[in-house]
Amino acid sequence: MKIMPNRMDRGFFQYQKEFENKALDVLRSGWYVLGNEVSAFEEEFASYVGTKYCVGLASGLDALWIAFRLLNIGPGDEVLVQGNTYIASVMGITINNATPIFIEPDEHFGMDPEKIEHAITDKTKAILVTHLYGMASRMDEIVKICKKHNLKLVEDCAQSHGACYNGKMTGSFGDIGCFSFYPSKNLGAFGDGGAITTNNPELNKAFRTFRNYGSQKRYYNEVVGANSRLDELQAGLLRIRLKHLDELTEEKCKIAERYNKEIKNPLIKLPKVADGASCVWHQYVITCEERDRLIDYLDSKEIGTIIHYPVPPHLQECYKYLGHKVGDFPITEYLAKTVLSIPMYNGMTEEEQNIVIKAINEFK
Repeated sequence: MKIMPNRMDRGFFQYQKEFENKALDVLRSGWYVLGNEVSAFEEEFASYVGTKYCVGLASGLDALWIAFRLLNIGPGDEVLVQGNTYIASVMGITINNATPIFIEPDEHFGMDPEKIEHAITDKTKAILVTHLYGMASRMDEIVKICKKHNLKLVEDCAQSHGACYNGKMTGSFGDIGCFSFYPSKNLGAFGDGGAITTNNPELNKAFRTFRNYGSQKRYYNEVVGANSRLDELQAGLLRIRLKHLDELTEEKCKIAERYNKEIKNPLIKLPKVADGASCVWHQYVITCEERDRLIDYLDSKEIGTIIHYPVPPHLQECYKYLGHKVGDFPITEYLAKTVLSIPMYNGMTEEEQNIVIKAINEFK
């Protein structure tokens, strides 16, 4: 049987009875939207991240675009964002008709703090940091820059549930932390879901109003909002996963530790975690200048891979209007041509790990 790059079913089977019991509890409750499960999850996840508030939403993209909407960032405003992020990060900016300004990544796949200040103009209103592949970005320098220039700081934590920088968890550094609970995430639901974290009571209230058609009281609408509510079933299932998240993370870290120690091939560059940062290994991403040949080779060995991501946002068709061309962001473009995610998932057997390591080491 082929070893897939991700196996979400394995994560279900690890705690199958708990998930099934919770699902039945929610179904039997008769309350399916904005009930006790959502409230409990919000409280538990805020405590986990280390913030005062969490607001459950329908998706990670909703978390991003609503965040910029509620920060009053729109036409004429610029937001700095790393060039190698997933396109949803950029969409969170452009849905509000603000302009993304791309920053090249560092050697850890995160926004390079040394490349930020030269991109700041009088139009710059915020920085959006993506903790890519589960690796915490170098937040101390970025926080200093935001304070120096009076910029809002939004964190895209869609891939970094539980990752820390100098002991502080991602999602607790900025004005708003944005999370996705897409099924493949380390804290994954069984459908779409998202949330924001914040320490700001006004933003907490604004998100709760906006997500529910702009209403705090039913049929009384204060603003033109959205229908973006984490549902009771997903919240309940996320509570089960959150209870086990530390052990799930530890399991992935052990797989990554094996890869780090045992993959020894001069054609392969392994991921490097920044000093002071932790990684929860949402993906294990290598780089290889002969990527296409490596993909075909691994496929012949029944090992699946994924490219995260083959086309950077600045070269996507939907962002043609920004006027970027090939060569504008060479580090980002190099990564788009060389990165490759190899199998990494909860429930991955030792035998499967052995097969992946052996195959990569024998690639010539």
